[in-house]
Amino acid sequence: SQSEQQILCSKLECVQSVKDGVLGEAECTESSRVTLFSQKGSGAKTQTQSSLKLFRVETEPLYKKVDSEDLYVTGMLYEREESEKEVTGGEVTELVWKLCLAHSASFETADLFMSLVFELRHLSLEALKAVWQRSSFKCRDNWQPLIDALPSCATEACVVLMKEIIASGEVEEDKVEYFFWSFSFIPKPTSGMIESLATLLKSPGASQSCFLGVTALLHRFCSAYNPCDGVPAVQSVVRTLGKFLGGNCAVEDSEQLSEIQLVLKAIGNAGLAAASLAPVLSVCASLKSNPIEIRLAAIQAFRRIPCSVRVSDLLPAGD
Repeated sequence: SQSEQQILCSKLECVQSVKDGVLGEAECTESSRVTLFSQKGSGAKTQTQSSLKLFRVETEPLYKKVDSEDLYVTGMLYEREESEKEVTGGEVTELVWKLCLAHSASFETADLFMSLVFELRHLSLEALKAVWQRSSFKCRDNWQPLIDALPSCATEACVVLMKEIIASGEVEEDKVEYFFWSFSFIPKPTSGMIESLATLLKSPGASQSCFLGVTALLHRFCSAYNPCDGVPAVQSVVRTLGKFLGGNCAVEDSEQLSEIQLVLKAIGNAGLAAASLAPVLSVCASLKSNPIEIRLAAIQAFRRIPCSVRVSDLLPAGD
């Protein structure tokens, strides 16, 4: 009764033997016939026979029973068993050498790089500086393993070293941008990190990444340690940002316009930390002599400042 339009005709037959609820044996025959362009039911045909047979039953479980007290819930990101041995700068330098010699696209390289990141976290600032002096070299393919590993370290010592590397101008601009970008993702910022990075905001020609990276770190710090407005390092950054505004955000040329816009964006990034600048932001937004770009940027700078700071009272009605 097969239709003449059917292209593939298949059939599967199996005979199974079950004893005491357990499958003991199974024999299957599968046949397929391709009838396309065939005449009178002929065509290419395949037949497959398979046989499964139970040989033995294991009486003991194949897995080892684990005491529930040894189990715990944890995240899967970057977890490694802590080593009790003390990490030395010499060992870290040796790791950098191994990374330079390893093939760039191998599992060995990935494992060595992760080891480098975790070992950097155990070093003091003095030890890190010594490692930098010995291991800041480039590999044959122009790769600097230490430069790429430092942003993932996320300790205060690593951040201070990155700040000193940035200030010294020892690395290319794209690596400096990479450093600033990484500050936004530090899970547990410290006041020491902020204190160290605050000086970069005062340096001539500080980049957009510098302002945004430092203030993103500031926002994360204040989200974890609230209130934070009494922390000297936080006050230092906020004072620096406030000085750029000059009390009313007045601008004289296009270069100063771009600078004020950047600072206002950074204040919006800082959020809770910059709540003390709310009155100045209000003046910047309400002053009709300011360019419309500045007035809008001042309003947008309120985006992370909490509702307890009454924006409606600070901004004038009407205009």
